[in-house]
Amino acid sequence: MEPGNNTQNFKFLLLRFSEAPELQPLIFWIFLSMYLITVFGNLVIILAVCSDPQFHTPMYFFLSNLSFVDICLTSTTIPKMLMNIQTESKAITYEACIAQMYFYTLFAALDDFLLTVMAYDRFVAICYPLHYMVIMSPWLCGRLCLVSWVVSAMYSLLHSLMLLRLSFCPDLEIPHFFCELYQVIQLASSDTFLNNMMIYLATFLLGVGPFAGIVYSYSKIVSCICRISSAQGKSKAFSTCASHLSVVSLFYCTSLGLYLSSAATHSSHSSAIASVMYTVVTPMLNPFIYSLRNSNIKRAVKSFYLKPC
Repeated sequence: MEPGNNTQNFKFLLLRFSEAPELQPLIFWIFLSMYLITVFGNLVIILAVCSDPQFHTPMYFFLSNLSFVDICLTSTTIPKMLMNIQTESKAITYEACIAQMYFYTLFAALDDFLLTVMAYDRFVAICYPLHYMVIMSPWLCGRLCLVSWVVSAMYSLLHSLMLLRLSFCPDLEIPHFFCELYQVIQLASSDTFLNNMMIYLATFLLGVGPFAGIVYSYSKIVSCICRISSAQGKSKAFSTCASHLSVVSLFYCTSLGLYLSSAATHSSHSSAIASVMYTVVTPMLNPFIYSLRNSNIKRAVKSFYLKPC
């Protein structure tokens, strides 16, 4: 097949996790529950931050953006899978698959960038506390978020445009529960060398780069905390970045697990399960990590829902 074939009535088949009909209701309710918990938990964080003036600070501004991105990330994959289970269909159109892949890549990259920006925020807060509000001005915070959105959008758009040049046979089976970039490229009937090279290059630049920024920020944070004389001061300084460090560990551990499962085993089933940890479980746990370790957020949530009408 030549590139640029007519894609009218063209579709892929998403294989999900199991073909057993008796397991489909269980899978449906598990993923529906996780999706609702993710949306509700992150929405609570956003509403709490927006409703309470004490949270109008750079740290909570970035946190609310992260919660919004987590809602969008899960919404690009789970609703389509739930709809396919309900309709007993595996099909997804070519256009819908490209759109799903674009938005998934966009929000996954945004997660990475926002965590890096939040690490820089914690670095400034702990190492330069007296100049924190001057350095982390609304102007800088807005620009950091804007740059994260623009770079992520360009990165995702580049992959999508390069995917459009590939040819596919109709009714191909994707061994996944959503249109994941690497899985779709593997099904192409035309040369995918440039696409694969772009994936490796982008993974290095947008994966190693932000991770190196996080490691550098925390190396400075640890060095600064070690210079604090009192144990109470050290504990207070560490507590301000403990939630973010937990989320970063969860994010990169699940990402590394996904990469290793794809590289070490050629089992699509193992890769799909690893993707669940990265795509669903991590966004679901993020608001709990921040709320359980932050007494201010717990207090704000209670006051928000218990205040008189």
